[in-house]
Amino acid sequence: MLLPLFFFFFFLLFHLHLSSSSSSISFPDFQIIDVLQPPLSVTSTLPNDTHFSDDSNSKYTLRLLHRDRFPSVSYRNHHHRLHARMRRDSDRVSSLLRRISGKVVSSSSSSSDSRYQVDDFGSDVVSGMDQGSGEYFVRIGVGSPPRDQYMVIDSGSDMVWVQCQPCKLCYKQSDPVFDPAKSGSYTGVSCGSSVCDRVGNSGCHSDGCRYEVMYGDGSYTKGTLALETLTFAKTVVRNVAMGCGHRNRGMFIGAAGLLGIGGGSMSFVGQLSGQTGGAFGYCLVSRGTDSTGSLVFGREALPVGASWVPLIRNPQAPSFYYVGLKGLGVGGVRIPLPDGVFDLTESGDGGVVMDTGTAVTRLPTAAYAAFRDGFKSQTANLPRASGVSIFDTCYDLSGFVSVRVPTVSFYFTEGPVLTLPARNFLMPVDDSGTYCFAFAASPTGLSIIGNIQQEGIQVSFDGANGFVGFGPNVC
Repeated sequence: MLLPLFFFFFFLLFHLHLSSSSSSISFPDFQIIDVLQPPLSVTSTLPNDTHFSDDSNSKYTLRLLHRDRFPSVSYRNHHHRLHARMRRDSDRVSSLLRRISGKVVSSSSSSSDSRYQVDDFGSDVVSGMDQGSGEYFVRIGVGSPPRDQYMVIDSGSDMVWVQCQPCKLCYKQSDPVFDPAKSGSYTGVSCGSSVCDRVGNSGCHSDGCRYEVMYGDGSYTKGTLALETLTFAKTVVRNVAMGCGHRNRGMFIGAAGLLGIGGGSMSFVGQLSGQTGGAFGYCLVSRGTDSTGSLVFGREALPVGASWVPLIRNPQAPSFYYVGLKGLGVGGVRIPLPDGVFDLTESGDGGVVMDTGTAVTRLPTAAYAAFRDGFKSQTANLPRASGVSIFDTCYDLSGFVSVRVPTVSFYFTEGPVLTLPARNFLMPVDDSGTYCFAFAASPTGLSIIGNIQQEGIQVSFDGANGFVGFGPNVC
């Protein structure tokens, strides 16, 4: 009866505490964690069906896969996987900080005239955690006829690209490298095109517009800018501005490239803004399950009954999705925090970014310390364990079948409060019953809401009206 009890609390807490008014919420003070639930398997398999669609709602969805599902990289044990993931996570955070500080040129936020119309569509989402190439993968058909390719989704990037033949320098990917010579819809972008002008690091070459994208960890892609057709299940999207990378290096092992879904005009979302209003949503698959998440584009991705939080624009970093966070709660008690600790300043510093590529939520040191200490004070009855990797608050739950833990909540601007499922803030870090509080201090004033805290929650972006929604469903 322990497992059904856990899911009962999961369902009850999520639906009671994702509300449009914090004053109407009466918080329960605990959740139940099933300690006997095994950690994420170190072996992985890919699903047989890479696409699915949902015609009943007049929309298409695509499957998102967590990178754990890819068999090309194996781990000795859960401990080995965790440390590899945390190393990648540190690189990701460093990359975001460098970009927001202005050391990376952002693409223009102006939108282009689109020459095609699309219905709502999407894809399943798979995690890319273990391949060094981002956390979540989506399978997309590239070219005509379409060649299926695994691509990383990244809410902090504004470029769509794949590795291309002839490949002068390519990393190993799961699918054959895309050959534009075999695609009937591939068209190179000319140097004088407005599309070429919108790429941050572009240049002219004898064969047309060239692009170059450098990532904060030293990874890069360089090649030719083109217009190409992408296929999402039954939906065909033509004339997508896409990088055809002939020189590529770095942390993208396994994936063919990257599908940028950031807030800039060159991202996939930005290119479709005239048709979809910048609307898309995702459900990130939970760790330790064989299920898949989903990625959906179009107005049908905006569910009725969601709790909506205003998006905040940072002109210094237009690619990123900032939200207003006002407070943190533990066990139904709001934690005292320094005034303005989550504010975005006029100079573009600080603020709170939602990011699919960062795993662990980062909070400014003062906020994290108060939050952590509040959690520790309400878990004093649980045996402590030594810190693991970036986690400094861990517990030895090896002797337990289930434990009672306090709730953790985010208090957003204008009222909504999100109470997380227990597995989204207390996570197993080895095979021996060690669980850690899944938050960490940020090296700067920037806060990042990572994908561990977003797992299993329906997240929707309404770019036209400037909101992000949570719920109303779990996934």
